[in-house]
Amino acid sequence: MTIYWNQFDIKDRSYYIAVSSKGVCYFGTQSEGFEGLEAWVMKTYKEAHLEHNSVKTGPYIEELTDYFDGVKQTFNMKVDVKGTPFQEEVWQALRDIPFGETRSYADIAEVIGRPKAVRAVGGAVGANPVLITIPCHRVIAKDGSIGGFSSGLDLKRVLMRIEGIQLVKNA
Repeated sequence: MTIYWNQFDIKDRSYYIAVSSKGVCYFGTQSEGFEGLEAWVMKTYKEAHLEHNSVKTGPYIEELTDYFDGVKQTFNMKVDVKGTPFQEEVWQALRDIPFGETRSYADIAEVIGRPKAVRAVGGAVGANPVLITIPCHRVIAKDGSIGGFSSGLDLKRVLMRIEGIQLVKNA
């Protein structure tokens, strides 16, 4: 199996993207580096071969650029994520959060029918391999504060500004 990857810049930030034959499978920041991408691909796909390819990744990068430029609010790209059944259930719930809206970790736990699994939801949100496309940045703490973000709170604030999200509490 071949996983195509590319590194690109949007708005003064560098990102890595990886695409399988089924869709985008990884979208992360420069902070994880190529080594992080490579480790994630080998863990997730075992026998995969990484190949740099700007043609295969181009349409995905174009959609992401349109999002950052405020042109696009929803994505047409296919997503190929692999996680535990619980993670995949949480990631689907994240995809159902509309542009410009937020939900708390507790809200997501309720949506998936496991109201006591708030911490586990947080773990699944943090394990999301496809930033923005599966909008983990739209999940905040129950008290209205920003909560966490695996790629850093600075990027989460940028994404929230793009979507016009105002936090109730600036903690």
